[in-house]
Amino acid sequence: MDLVGQIALAGGLAWASGIRLYAVLFLAGTLARIGYLDLPAHLEVLQEPLVLTVAAAMLVAEFVADKIPAFDSLWDALHTFVRVPAGAVLAAAALGDLDPAWVAVAAILGGTIASAAHVTKAGSRAVINTSPEPFSNWTASFAEDLAVPVGFWLAIRYPLVFLGLLVAFVVLVAWLLPKIWSGLRAIFARLRRVLA
Repeated sequence: MDLVGQIALAGGLAWASGIRLYAVLFLAGTLARIGYLDLPAHLEVLQEPLVLTVAAAMLVAEFVADKIPAFDSLWDALHTFVRVPAGAVLAAAALGDLDPAWVAVAAILGGTIASAAHVTKAGSRAVINTSPEPFSNWTASFAEDLAVPVGFWLAIRYPLVFLGLLVAFVVLVAWLLPKIWSGLRAIFARLRRVLA
């Protein structure tokens, strides 16, 4: 895999980890196992049967948890401590055969990308969950279910396209986060009034 491909793989793993960690672990491991994807040496463990089995079980759990309004926000809150470090580790491992300075940069940027994806996902879903109907939550969840494999496929098949979309995502997040924060503040203000 060339350097651009490795960088796109690192970015794809980090970005997808912030949204659906277990899906991207299972997807990367399965694609490597069937010979479609050559993983860097530090990521070859993802194709081991035990890792695939655990990733598949967690993928199913996350798929179900993410469809239950309000519970999905609790799941996201708990996974803040899983998705962000995982994104950093996966990005670093994708560039693990390069100079250690590049690996450190990959870990820093991977954690940042995973954090941005996770905060955007979790914040958006918390705001969506204020709606009394479940359809907007389910629509957002299924959109995330689809975005991860499509984004990861682009990262491994069309790395430059993916990297361009990743830059656009970062710009979108910079614009969107203040709006999400404003929505979350309004939710917390309502909760305070109800509890007071």
